[in-house]
Amino acid sequence: MDVARAAERLAPYAPPTPLVQSLLLSRDLGCELWVKNETVSPIASFKWRGALNAILGSDVPVVTSSTGNHGQGVAWAARTAGVAAHVFLPLGANPLKRAKIELLGATIHDTGHDLDDAKAQAMDFAREHALRFIDDGESAEVIAGAGTVGFEIAQQLRDLDVVYAPMGSGSLASGVGIAMPGTRVIAVQAKGSPAMVESFHARGAIERPIDTLAEGLMCRVPAQLALELLIAHVADAVTVSDDELLAAARRMILGAQVLVEPSGAAGLAAALRDDVRGKRVVVIATGANITPDAFRRLHA
Repeated sequence: MDVARAAERLAPYAPPTPLVQSLLLSRDLGCELWVKNETVSPIASFKWRGALNAILGSDVPVVTSSTGNHGQGVAWAARTAGVAAHVFLPLGANPLKRAKIELLGATIHDTGHDLDDAKAQAMDFAREHALRFIDDGESAEVIAGAGTVGFEIAQQLRDLDVVYAPMGSGSLASGVGIAMPGTRVIAVQAKGSPAMVESFHARGAIERPIDTLAEGLMCRVPAQLALELLIAHVADAVTVSDDELLAAARRMILGAQVLVEPSGAAGLAAALRDDVRGKRVVVIATGANITPDAFRRLHA
């Protein structure tokens, strides 16, 4: 999987995102802690990378399913590439993400009780209308595009001990693992949606129900390609609770001056729990598309 080639293809569309050391978090954790800030992007999330890498050069309309950020990425990439996009969102999806998908010109289909239900309907729609389905966890192009986050980290900073990557379907964590051989990459998922983490440790797909506020970390049915790549290229996979995600999002705001949605703070949540003293650490802040309700909970 050619992450370097993906980075070359994506370079004309956006500059590398910031990688900045947090002095306060470094002090508090006794380490050298850096934040790879993927909220500084056209859609306030890293998801544009994989979507654009998959869609560039194609003139076929695309279909995808998403809890929000991947849908934004596909909508933005499709508009950039000049093709139509259909985004299937589960009922009750993040309203801010939904609004941005609509503003980006995609056709929205609100359907399904969760992401995987919406995905099944989206795939049926794509087959029925002979359109191209862009899968977040089963597309090599999407994973390579997501891996450009790790490619940039490797270009920006040397001699790293560990990188923490939030995980839903696993495209980011697996892509970063591919891009950073020799660096310990840890995938972090919500405890209320542990399918990919449990599958990683079992070395085989395990379906699990979902009960978490972090829609960006949801996955009920493991993505087979992403799982295989996680097993091959990622050092470990762990879960964090919703309370830990909210606490980490607060710490990200106060300690690194970066606003993230709870999903985007998963890497910091895991780092706060680990013993990282004396290490050079990167946490990937994956997205800032926070709802008003989640934002209010940060102040609880």
